[in-house]
Amino acid sequence: MQHLKLKKIVLVGASTGGPGQIKKIIQSLPILKNSSVIIAQHMADGFLESFVLELQKFTPNHILLIEDNTLFEEGKVYLCKHNTTLNIQSLKFKVKKLDDDSFNPNIDILFLSMLEIMPRVEILCSILTGIGDDGVKSCRVLKNNGARCMTESKESAIIDGMPNRARELVPNIEVYDMKRVIDEISEFCK
Repeated sequence: MQHLKLKKIVLVGASTGGPGQIKKIIQSLPILKNSSVIIAQHMADGFLESFVLELQKFTPNHILLIEDNTLFEEGKVYLCKHNTTLNIQSLKFKVKKLDDDSFNPNIDILFLSMLEIMPRVEILCSILTGIGDDGVKSCRVLKNNGARCMTESKESAIIDGMPNRARELVPNIEVYDMKRVIDEISEFCK
């Protein structure tokens, strides 16, 4: 296994209404040192690369679109596509193309791949605006294994599907308005 220097990982899952919220998170991040951020924003492949370029304008932190075998390092922001997982042994991301009309990227698949890294790294898991329930099942599993989990309040979410399901199904999940979510992520990364 590669040596892992980072101490903290922020996981962000979002769908409809998410790009604007993610931009606000990116703008508020401190310079990442012993932490990294991994974002799963439901979005068609053709838009992901331009989304990364757009986000890069708002932060000095390096933002990468994950490709198969992208090395996971501290101090970076990663944007997922397809079914993205992290191989803890090699510290490389694995990307498998979707075979059906499921979520792109799949939040649950990403979040669940973090279970093996949890004993070594502190995790803050965030479920943001969106339709459906992608990410909720895995958020509950991460929470049950010691991760810190939060979601948006009903009043804050642009679309309250995913946050609502997280509030219903993840025991003791932290619930904040978007400004507080941003502040909590920023503080966690310091």
